[in-house]
Amino acid sequence: MPILPAGLLLAAALSSLSAQAVPDTPSPAAQPPAPPLSSEARGDIFMAEKKYREAIEVYQTGPPQDAVVQNKLGIAYQQTLQLDNARKAYERALKLKPDYMEALNNLGTIYYARKSYRRAINWYNRALKTAPGEARSATVYENLGRAWFNRKDYARASECMQNALRMDPDVFEHHGSAGQILEETSIEERAKYHFYQAKVYAKSGRNDLALRYLRKALEEGFKQKKSLDEEPDFATLKELPEFKELMARVPRVL
Repeated sequence: MPILPAGLLLAAALSSLSAQAVPDTPSPAAQPPAPPLSSEARGDIFMAEKKYREAIEVYQTGPPQDAVVQNKLGIAYQQTLQLDNARKAYERALKLKPDYMEALNNLGTIYYARKSYRRAINWYNRALKTAPGEARSATVYENLGRAWFNRKDYARASECMQNALRMDPDVFEHHGSAGQILEETSIEERAKYHFYQAKVYAKSGRNDLALRYLRKALEEGFKQKKSLDEEPDFATLKELPEFKELMARVPRVL
């Protein structure tokens, strides 16, 4: 998102001081005033500052036929939990640009937030069909995996998580990225989800992260601790001292 050119402001101040210190130096020719920021750019600044209500007001003054502005308006509405307004903004964006991957994904997050996981899955799958690059598909796959997880289809959820990790090795470490799902779930469900994240990381050979998420799962009260030694995806972990220490420890359940 655009940011204010603070460095330019500082440079202008220093230039002014220099001119005052050396009066004989001819002042530079006056520069033409910078063009005013567009409503989209001003809205982006408010979004970066997490001033979502101000962003909504500014985006609403933007061109109504701009799919990007409508999608950003939807994100701002969603940040203020105005889900119905967010849905309408995403739908307007899709009327203007039917293959708009970000809007398709974001519409999926609306239905996910309403626990309508089947409809969320449909929108995520539509987004994947239009996704132009693997890095951008990773977030959609992560979202799709969460939706399948909440439908208790752990095999499909795990497959989506693996696809997401293959496309973006840091997809699960991103925070506050667009389209990322934020929800309140029970500690038991979080424990199970972190267990599956640990499995995905272990299968990809990233043992440090596998151990981190396995530790989280145990702290959240994961109930199948006794079966972890027999879990085939943890074959490479079982010989590590950290894994043995984790298995021997009595976790402090949150």
